[in-house]
Amino acid sequence: MSLSVMSYRESQYMNPLASSQTRLRTVTMSAADNRIRILLVDDHPMLREGIAAVLGTEPDMALVAEASNGREAIEQFRAHRPDITFMDLQMPVMNGTDAILAIRKEFPDARIVVLTTYSGDAQARRAFRAGAWGYLLKNMVRKELIETVRCVHSGKKKIPPEIAVEMAEHHMDDALTDREIEVLQQVAAGNANKIVAINLCVSEETVKTHMRSILSKLGANDRTHAVTIALKRGIIDIQAVSSLRRDA
Repeated sequence: MSLSVMSYRESQYMNPLASSQTRLRTVTMSAADNRIRILLVDDHPMLREGIAAVLGTEPDMALVAEASNGREAIEQFRAHRPDITFMDLQMPVMNGTDAILAIRKEFPDARIVVLTTYSGDAQARRAFRAGAWGYLLKNMVRKELIETVRCVHSGKKKIPPEIAVEMAEHHMDDALTDREIEVLQQVAAGNANKIVAINLCVSEETVKTHMRSILSKLGANDRTHAVTIALKRGIIDIQAVSSLRRDA
């Protein structure tokens, strides 16, 4: 029995909307095939193309499917049951962390590696709590992709040294509460305390109290410094901030 997946280029001729849809590659696998089966989830087609090229050089690996958001990732995982999944975190429709949680809930043995541009410790900690097995920075894909696949497939976790250092450095820090994160996202979107209070249905004094706590926990000098630190560490979600700006 074999499994065939229509290629992106073939699907363009059958569906004029295919260029805006998830691209899947043609992969034929027999029941006896013992290649490492990989699902790639990222909303940037060019990055997927590059990773596919790297994986294509390894005879014991096969890219069986691709997805461009978390919801598609869940569907493709159900369909293909890959050995390894590479998951971007910042994606439309459903982010990577939520997708990891959903997949691991349904498939507890799923081995998922985060694929991201951001090296923030808070973001990495959330991903590992969700069930990630590894963490790969996009600027290290060419050098470390294959090693990461083999490492995770063998049952070991893979964390870049710089991520491990960041996580260790902030291990004892007081974490921001969910409400404090909401306040900081509003501030990052450019809202003054009065507007933040209106948007969150609290008093302006409550917002000020939250901001004092945020500055203390982050060791920040002012609001702008707090936002900078939070973005760098992945404490606040860039997509959420962008969405707030659009809605303003």
